[in-house]
Amino acid sequence: MKFDSPAGDNLFDRARIVGKSTPRIDGARKVTGTAPYAYERHDVVAGQAYGWIVGSAIAKGRIVSMDLAEARAAPGVVAIVAATEHEPVGSSEWNYAPLFGGREISHYHQAIACVVAETFEQARAAAGLIRTRYESADGAFDLKAAKPGAPIAMERGEPARSSVGDFDGAFAGSAVTVDETYTTPDEAHAMMEPHATIAAWEGDTLTVWTSNQMIEWGRQALASILRMDADKIRVDSPFIGGGFGGKLFVRADAVMAALAAKAAKRPVKLALQRPLMFNNTTHRHATIQRVRIGADRDGRIAAMGHECWSGNITGEGPEDGTLQTPKLYAGAGRMTACYIAQLDLPEGNAMRAPGETPGHMALEVAMDELAEKLNIDPVELRIANDVKDRIPGGEQTKISDRHLTRCLREGAERFGWAKRSARPGSRRNGRYLTGMGVAAGYRAAPARTSAARVGIDDAGRISVATDMTDIGTGSYTIIAQTAAECMGVPLDDVTVHLGDSRFPVSAGSGGQWGAASATAGVYAACVNLREAIAQKLGYDAARAEFADGRISGGGRSSALREAGAMSVDGEMTFGKFKQDYDVGTYASHFVEVDVDVFTGEIRIRRMLAVCDAGRILNPLSARSQVIGGMVMAAGAALTEHLVVDKRFGFFANHDLAQYEVPVHADIPPQEVVFLDTLDPIISPPKAKGVGELGICGVGAAIANAAYNATGVRVRDYPLTLDKYLDRLPAV
Repeated sequence: MKFDSPAGDNLFDRARIVGKSTPRIDGARKVTGTAPYAYERHDVVAGQAYGWIVGSAIAKGRIVSMDLAEARAAPGVVAIVAATEHEPVGSSEWNYAPLFGGREISHYHQAIACVVAETFEQARAAAGLIRTRYESADGAFDLKAAKPGAPIAMERGEPARSSVGDFDGAFAGSAVTVDETYTTPDEAHAMMEPHATIAAWEGDTLTVWTSNQMIEWGRQALASILRMDADKIRVDSPFIGGGFGGKLFVRADAVMAALAAKAAKRPVKLALQRPLMFNNTTHRHATIQRVRIGADRDGRIAAMGHECWSGNITGEGPEDGTLQTPKLYAGAGRMTACYIAQLDLPEGNAMRAPGETPGHMALEVAMDELAEKLNIDPVELRIANDVKDRIPGGEQTKISDRHLTRCLREGAERFGWAKRSARPGSRRNGRYLTGMGVAAGYRAAPARTSAARVGIDDAGRISVATDMTDIGTGSYTIIAQTAAECMGVPLDDVTVHLGDSRFPVSAGSGGQWGAASATAGVYAACVNLREAIAQKLGYDAARAEFADGRISGGGRSSALREAGAMSVDGEMTFGKFKQDYDVGTYASHFVEVDVDVFTGEIRIRRMLAVCDAGRILNPLSARSQVIGGMVMAAGAALTEHLVVDKRFGFFANHDLAQYEVPVHADIPPQEVVFLDTLDPIISPPKAKGVGELGICGVGAAIANAAYNATGVRVRDYPLTLDKYLDRLPAV
C-alpha cells in the first residue's frame, strides 16, 4: 500500500480501541519475570557457555603483545578470542568505531578479547589473567581545544550549513541582540538492560538473540562486519530493557558473541559489564554552541544564528544542535552551521532526540535571555515569533499541522504562569528561592516504510508478526490496538509477535518514527486481510463492516472464523507528496524549581508538558514516554556528565555509582497534556511519535527556572551547585 495523498476518513477514525488508554498487553509478562530478555534466553539453545569481554586499557595506540597462557589454562576455559590472533572484523554503515580485531587501538575499552568458559565466574576470573602490553600514542581528547580547527560537518554528502536572507546584516541592524555560548557535556544512555547477546551457529548459519532496536539494520550490519550473507543470519529481540538510541546499532557484544561461539564450537552468551558500556558503546557527544538572535524592540526576530561544535572518533557523525532552529521561530535573516572535530574518545552516536536535545538547551535559553532584554514575557515572545504555515526560507515547504501557540497558551494557563515573578531572585520561601521557566519543543516526525503479517486462525483470533521492536515504549499494545481496530475484534483476541528477522521488515524503533510507521504497516496488512476474508465469504470488502468479530454487509453477517485460517502480508510505503511538508511534533514545557540559598542545590518542584503530536494511539503509554523524556532531561540539565580524563582519554565516571542519573526522589509530580489533533500528512493513523518530543526543551525550561529563581545565569550544563554557590544572593 502506498500512502501518496493526505489521509481521509479511514478505519482509525472509528476510534473504538485506538486512542483509549490501555494497559500494556505485555505488562504481566514483564512484572512476573517471564518476558524473555536477551541474556535470559536460557531455553533457546542448549549448551550455552559464558563469555567475558576484555576492554583496552589505553585510549590510543597499539597492542604490543597479549600473554594468554595463564588464562587458557584457567579452570573451565573453553576458548579465547584475542585481537592479536584475529584479523580486524569488517565495518558497517551504522558504526564509526572499530568493534574488534587487530592491534590498533582507537578508543578506551575497545574490545580486545573474549574469554569463554563453563561459568560466568570462570570466564571473569580467566579474563583477569590476560597480560597485555601496549604502546600508547598521543590522542585528541579535548573538544574545546579542537574547536578552532574543526571543519564543517557533512550530512548526506552536503555541508551541514544553511542560510536564509542576510543574517549578518539583520543581526548588525537589530535593536536588541543576544550573542552567547552554551556547552553541554558528553552523556551516557545508561539504560537498565546491558548490551547482551547469545550467539549460536548451525553450520554456516548464525542466530543471535540480542538486545537491538533495529532488527534489519542489525542483520545487515552483522553481515557486513562478519563478511557473510545476511540471509544466513537471524536476529531475535522480542523484549529490550531500554535503548534510547544506544541499541540502534550492532555493538561489540553481538560481534564478540558470534566470534566466540564459532571458536568455542558451541553457543555463547555474554553481556557487556556495566563499566564497559560507557566507553565501549556509544554516547551523546558534548557540544559547544553559539546562539545569536537579533530583534526589534517589539520582539520581532530579524536574525537567528546557531552554530554547533562537537567531536567524534572519525571526524564524522556530529551532534547537530541546530536541527530545531530553522523550524521553531520566524526571522528573515537566518544561519545555522554544524562543525565536527576528530577526537579519540569512544564513539558518539544517536541518543534520544540526537541534536535537538542539546540544541534546545542552548536555543531556548537564548530566547529567554532575549525576552529579558526586551522586557517581554518569555511565553509571549515565543508566540509572537511562532512560524505559522511555512518554514522560513523554504517557501515550498508547508507545515503539515502545527499548534505550538496553543501548547504555549494552554500550558501557561494550566501551570499558573501568571503568578511567575518577572524579576529574578524575588520569590523567597524560607531557605529556598523559587522560580518558573518555560521552553518550546520541536522534534521531527518522520515515517519509514514498514511491513507486517496479519493472520486469523480457525477461532477468529488475530495474530500480528513484524520485526518491529519494543524498547519499553509500548509497541506491543499500540500494534494490538491497531489490529483490533482494523479487524473489528476485541483487544484480547489479538496476539502480537515482534523483534524477529524472520518476520516482515518494519521501520524499527528509533528517530521517533516507530509508532507512526509500524502501525501504518499493520494497517496495510489488515486492509489486505479484510479483503481476503471478504472475498472468501462473498462480501464487498470496500463496503463491509468488521465489528464484534463479524463481517456484515448486503443484509447478512458472518463470523470472521468462518473464513478459516489465513495470513497475509502488507507494507506501507510513503509517497513523494510528503516532501512538500515539514511534519513535526511540538510542545511547551513548564518547570518550577527551588534553589537552596545556602547550598545552591536545585530541586524541581513540578513539571508540565503540553504536546502536539497528532492522534495519540494510547494515552497511557504515550504519557509514560513523555514523562520518561522529562526525567532524562532533568538528568541532562542537573546531574549527568561523562567526565573526560583528558590525560588518558576516557570517561572516568563509567559506572552508575559516579554517573548520576535522576532517581525517584529527584522527580516531582509531572503532568502531561495531549492536544490529540489529527495530522493527515503523517500516515493513515494520523499519529506521530512522542518518545523524543518529551526530552526536547525540558532542560532549557529547568535552566530558565533556575535563573528566574536566583538571577544567576549558568550556560554550562549540567547546572551543578558549584556554578551557583559564589553567585547567589547574600544569606
